[in-house]
Amino acid sequence: MQISQLPYSPGLDGLRALAVVAVMVYHANHTWLSGGFLGVEVFFVISGYLITLLLIAEHERHDTINLGQFWLRRARRLLPALFVMLAALAVYMTVFNSKPLGRTRGDFLGGLLYGSNWYQIVVGQSYTDIEAFAPLRHLWSLAVEEQFYLIWPLVMIFLLRKGRDRLPKIAIRLFLIAVVIAVAVAVLYQPGFVASDCTGDTNGYAKIFGRCININDALYLSTFSRASGLLLGAGFAMVWRPVALMRGPMRKKGHLLDAIAIVGLVLLGLLMWKTTLQDSFTAEFDPWLFRGGFFFTGIVTLLVIAAVVHRQAFLGKLLGNPVFNWIGTRSYGLYLFHWPIYQIIRQSGFDMTVWQFVLAMAITIPITEACYRLIETPIRRHGLMGWRSEGRRPVAAIYRRRRRLMLVVAGFSAVLGFAGMSVAVADNVCVGDVECSTEDDNIALPDSTSSTSTSVADSTTNTTTEATEATEATEATEATGATGATEPTDAAPIDTTLATEAPITVAEPNVVTMPASDKAPIALGESVMLGAITQLQEGGFYVDALKSRQGAQMAELVEGLRGMDQIGATVVIQIGTNGPIDQGTLDRIMAQLPPETTPQVIFLTVTAPRGWTDGNNALIRNLPTVYSNVQILDWQAATAMIELCKDGIHLVCGTGAQRAYANLVFDAIGRPDLKK
Repeated sequence: MQISQLPYSPGLDGLRALAVVAVMVYHANHTWLSGGFLGVEVFFVISGYLITLLLIAEHERHDTINLGQFWLRRARRLLPALFVMLAALAVYMTVFNSKPLGRTRGDFLGGLLYGSNWYQIVVGQSYTDIEAFAPLRHLWSLAVEEQFYLIWPLVMIFLLRKGRDRLPKIAIRLFLIAVVIAVAVAVLYQPGFVASDCTGDTNGYAKIFGRCININDALYLSTFSRASGLLLGAGFAMVWRPVALMRGPMRKKGHLLDAIAIVGLVLLGLLMWKTTLQDSFTAEFDPWLFRGGFFFTGIVTLLVIAAVVHRQAFLGKLLGNPVFNWIGTRSYGLYLFHWPIYQIIRQSGFDMTVWQFVLAMAITIPITEACYRLIETPIRRHGLMGWRSEGRRPVAAIYRRRRRLMLVVAGFSAVLGFAGMSVAVADNVCVGDVECSTEDDNIALPDSTSSTSTSVADSTTNTTTEATEATEATEATEATGATGATEPTDAAPIDTTLATEAPITVAEPNVVTMPASDKAPIALGESVMLGAITQLQEGGFYVDALKSRQGAQMAELVEGLRGMDQIGATVVIQIGTNGPIDQGTLDRIMAQLPPETTPQVIFLTVTAPRGWTDGNNALIRNLPTVYSNVQILDWQAATAMIELCKDGIHLVCGTGAQRAYANLVFDAIGRPDLKK
């Protein structure tokens, strides 16, 4: 008997069942099973073990590995269900939710090519983003496995060319490589505060080929950094072959292996119960995970595999029970379909309710079963030709069946072609209330923009020609469109050509110098203020609010405005939502706002479920003790009575929050409140 033969092990399907259920529960609501995402690491270890054992068995039978047949078997196993899921999702989005089509075009292509993990790294799709509609984000892990399936057979051919007797030594080397990967991940991991992007403070980011890459997201998603689990499974397959175990001293160690595996299951359960991927307050990835946590999960998984593939161990029979076996054999389909269904039901990544989860399962399970029986199993066993096999039927029946099949295929192709074209040509626009509120291109400017620009020219009629008036009006309009801010028609002019996404360059002002008291009040802030830009503009403010703005960027902005003589008697500032600020930054801002030129400086506190919020607010609240012209508006306290977006930060999910924000500012400067 071939010692590397792989007999069917129901216990492995049971372990798959535990892993996929953990992942689905975690994806539904992080608070239910905060470490459920570790089920993916369990899948990696199982895949490394099984694929390596299959390759060794084939080499044992034929003294070679048929790459074409191996890859064909993998394609028949994986691609049909993937194509069905992608096609169904494209049709659904085309008919019912077409807005995100352009934004998900790259995700569809990444899914088809099994490159989703690298696509998400390059474009900056964080695995922990919650607000965006991202129905294909889960494909990153399948991409990691498929890339392993493509590369590993080539590696195994190289490793086996000098004989299978070297496999134990190779297993040790694979274990050491997995250790090296775990150490490299620990070294590269970025602890503490990670910036929002590559502007300003770039802690946690790296520029690679001109792209701004989040290092921790890359470590979580990349094939190289997540290869340790696959290699642990592969190395274990070289020394723990089920048939060989029955021919050696380990054949009588079933009870000992059961005890070890129970310890492994308990540890897996504790890891999934206690571990968190990201701190809800600091937005920091759990350091333990990146400093050996994933590696430890892989080792614990091996303890369970050791027992479930042993014929005399009881745990394999226990985990191979009919319920677990059913879930495990359909784990691939459950993983494929559950996430897009979750996204459709809740329309974003926020945690689901119990009833939403029940509804999602009521939809996911029948779809998975239908795909398993009608698509996956027939194609896996017989290929495409076998799937449409007609068997022994009368000729007339065969022709009728073929005609019906042709009609079904033609209709499906037409619908799918329409959906595919819709995905291909859809506009790439923002998705979600928060994202759209912080996209400069999607800020709705007041209708008075054109007349405002004209009034800028009119204010200098005595010193300019009619042609100059037109030029200034055009320049003002273009600047307004570029920065997402505009001047109120009844206020003094502000030069809107100032760029806020790059270091400030002081230029000659294009407007007439006037007393500070005659200039429009200025509001400078982040994406929170951006949500109330229309309301603030209606109250006469010039607003410069920018997504992800950091403290240093705010200081540069204020310095630029002062250098261009654009600051009047009233300045409202909100900073500190996106990261820590320090006293030096606040002093740098206030150096440009002395009482003699800016008698009214208003700082708003911030509110966000982040670890730096309280520290930032303490510094802000202390400003009046140092600067006599500073007044504090406690936005953090005000939000106790205001319904914000689900992220606990932004305003754009309801006009009530936007109006309350603007009125808080208006009350401070003595202007009438907005009534609607």
